[in-house]
Amino acid sequence: MAARTRWSALAASALIQCFAGGSYCFGVYSPALKASQGYDQSALDAVAFFKDVGANVGVLSGLLAAWAPAGGRRRPWVVLLTGAALCAAGYLPMWLAVAGVVPAPLPLVCLYMLLAAQAQTFMNTADVVTAVENFPDRRGTVIGIMKGFLGLSGAILVQVQRTLHIDPGSFILMLAMLPTAIALLLMYFVDVHSAHQWYNKKFLDAFSLMAVTVAGFLMVVIICDQVFMISSAGQSVCFAILLLLIMSPVTIVVRAQRSESKQREEPTSEEQTGLLLHEETAQQDSENASSSTPLVGSNNQDMSSDKAENLNVVQAMCKLDFWLLFLAMACGMGSGLATVNNISQIGGSLGYTSRETSTLVSLWSIWNFSGRFGAGYVSDHFLRSRGLGRPFFIAATLLVMGVGHAIISSGFHASLYVGSVLVGLCYGSQWALMPSITSEIFGLNHFGTIFNTVAVASPVGSYILSVRVVGFIYDKESPQGELACAGKHCFALSFLIMACVCVFGSAVAFVLFIRTRKFYRRVIYARLLPFVDK
Repeated sequence: MAARTRWSALAASALIQCFAGGSYCFGVYSPALKASQGYDQSALDAVAFFKDVGANVGVLSGLLAAWAPAGGRRRPWVVLLTGAALCAAGYLPMWLAVAGVVPAPLPLVCLYMLLAAQAQTFMNTADVVTAVENFPDRRGTVIGIMKGFLGLSGAILVQVQRTLHIDPGSFILMLAMLPTAIALLLMYFVDVHSAHQWYNKKFLDAFSLMAVTVAGFLMVVIICDQVFMISSAGQSVCFAILLLLIMSPVTIVVRAQRSESKQREEPTSEEQTGLLLHEETAQQDSENASSSTPLVGSNNQDMSSDKAENLNVVQAMCKLDFWLLFLAMACGMGSGLATVNNISQIGGSLGYTSRETSTLVSLWSIWNFSGRFGAGYVSDHFLRSRGLGRPFFIAATLLVMGVGHAIISSGFHASLYVGSVLVGLCYGSQWALMPSITSEIFGLNHFGTIFNTVAVASPVGSYILSVRVVGFIYDKESPQGELACAGKHCFALSFLIMACVCVFGSAVAFVLFIRTRKFYRRVIYARLLPFVDK
């Protein structure tokens, strides 16, 4: 990746995302945190809430991305550097507290967790915004790739832990060092390039294929380790193969840069046509950016305007569609976070071993990736082929998510495995769909700030469902004076409530789909028509 191009930026961003998701590993180190500090379930859920706030409230990272100097091209560097600093500032003192080196009352541990999780939002914002600006006509695909690798990061970090035989307490120290080092090493390549130049889509498809390959390999390794107990030597071999797969996008970068270098020397008529189409789209986006015609009138009617607009965060928050999206995300992302935050405790109450719950955390990352990547790709396909608005897929995934919660609530044998597949897939889907919908409805000028503001719905929903519902009912069902609860009754009512919440969220998302369907057909679909089958 010697030459800095949009492809090297995409590859570097993907590699940073592969190690940025420390918050997804909370289920791995939370037992050590709980035991060392003597927390009950409600106290642990309070720490998890601050993790969710830090990992999902990225307004500051969005504002920094919009404010950062250097003409915009090196804007991601400032955001990534801040993320690296926050990662070390959060996880390092948390490790010292767990190791017993320094005392840490609950409020201080919550602060450490908040800082550590905020690092993830800064890295994610830099990577996602850069990818969308470099590939604006394939935003669903590149957001799926970025969010997908972030979703995989939990499984990747767990594989590092198992290969190096790191205990849960020391795992926190690893989280302080590894993501920080990766971000500092690769941030030089993450910058914004002209989106008006023609590019070959096959290289973007190659990135997608590599992402699917990494996910498939991880799933095979996790399942084999659970069934056959892979030896230490076998784990080392698997980890070496995993590293090679993670680094494989570098070869795509080299091929793409060579191809584009040849194209610049001898442009064909097809490439010239593609360049003209990109320039026409760029001109149209520029005209849209200068337009102040609102998409939704003062009476909040359907989005039927023939022009898109670029709103700032305050203007976006004055639209009903913003709050419909926010409410749907609070239901879906909030219940998904409540599930992953309590997955170790759910497994413990159902008689799972610590190794089995660790496997569930790793598999959650696979389902999370599959949802993020699949939703971005599938929604792109139906938008480009039929003009079907992305909010439809939000509504559909929330319905399926409700089924997953109901399965976990039933408590039958392997219900946690089956239910977590559905919940993980749908949770990941929402993280790919929400940023794409935000960029399309509210524009790209303040995209980073607006999508991070919508993401506030995630910790809001998580706090209500995880702390006030799951944690409260768990402690109530526990024997008096005990910190642990055994039996399916510990979580049955909680997950039944979350199933109902997801059905409600699906109805809200469907209202958003109805309101925006004309806008997607007249504006977004029309804008993409020149690129269909290109």
